[in-house]
Amino acid sequence: MFAAFSISAFAAGLLAGFVGFASSFAVIIQGLVAVGASPAQAASGLMAVSIAMGLCAVMVSLRLKMPVSIAWTTPGAALLAASGAATGGDFAAATGAFLICGLLIFIAGLWQTLGRWVAAIPAPLANAMLAGVLLPLCLAPVKAVAADPLLGLPIVVSWALMARWKRLWAVPVAVLVAVVLIIVATPPIQLDPATLWPNPQFVMPRFTPEAMIGVALPLFIVTMASQNIPGITVLRVNGFQPDPNPLFRATGLFSMAAAPFGAVSVNLAAITAAICAGPEAHPDPARRYWAATVAGLFYILIGLGAAAATAFLIAAPPLLIQAVAGLALLGAFGNSLMGAVAEPRDREAAVITFLVAASGVSFLGIGGAFWGLLAGGAVMALTRWRGIG
Repeated sequence: MFAAFSISAFAAGLLAGFVGFASSFAVIIQGLVAVGASPAQAASGLMAVSIAMGLCAVMVSLRLKMPVSIAWTTPGAALLAASGAATGGDFAAATGAFLICGLLIFIAGLWQTLGRWVAAIPAPLANAMLAGVLLPLCLAPVKAVAADPLLGLPIVVSWALMARWKRLWAVPVAVLVAVVLIIVATPPIQLDPATLWPNPQFVMPRFTPEAMIGVALPLFIVTMASQNIPGITVLRVNGFQPDPNPLFRATGLFSMAAAPFGAVSVNLAAITAAICAGPEAHPDPARRYWAATVAGLFYILIGLGAAAATAFLIAAPPLLIQAVAGLALLGAFGNSLMGAVAEPRDREAAVITFLVAASGVSFLGIGGAFWGLLAGGAVMALTRWRGIG
């Protein structure tokens, strides 16, 4: 096994781990806080999800001898930021939704019909829902520049300049610039050393209809449609042919195990999967699994320091953190928006889904993402029925 290890796979794994964490950990914190997590619970959630995805990546990659990259659900965390009304600020209800989402992912790996149902959700509607959920966060960089150009503009400019040279490093560089600005240009942040050590916080899950419909179900759909299915595609494009069902079961189990500690779901990665599964990791595909393994070990180690990162982010000016999170989600927003309106026949239904999901409305305690799917689905059904008639 160790004979397959290589420096190139080690470097690719480190790059994937760093990019995966630095690009979107601020989104995770924003999402957890939005659904009621205290600073200690948010730190616990970040730690739990980092360790869960690291362990899952190591175990699956070594067992299958494939570069199976695991990530947290960044679009799902963005959905949480818009779903506070569905939990009423009750983090126990959010934790229950995380647990049910993990269970649904696990069932999708057992019961192929459920996976087919998710895959059967019209792509324009799934993309439009995701784009609507991401829109508020993607506006944060604009708001940060308008509110405080001296702090917001350097973050955006550093991201734009790095994207011109090496897009993969654009968000990590923006994160570093934001950290420097927070340290240098804002009032000193007082951090209690006692809160910086790993401190898992167990939260007894509570199951409410509002959280199940407004958080668990949209989180499951977003995770499957925007993470797990593309993750399988990336592996297949690079010559690997994994059976998706065991992978769904594994990510579902790890999601359920981490959920009581405040963790959002883990799933197959897409962007970092391309780093680990591509020829940059190693010319020989049979030796690339070490890249995903190294990335998993990196997640485990950095997860143990999640408390310090969380404490710093929560104490920092919120708009700057949201700006970094928004920059990290621009690519996902653009892809979702293009996928939503690509088919002229379904464009009207997709726009309706997007507008309802982006509106932030809440009805019966259920957030706009769910109602957007229903509204768009109704318009699509009417349009197609009218076309047949």
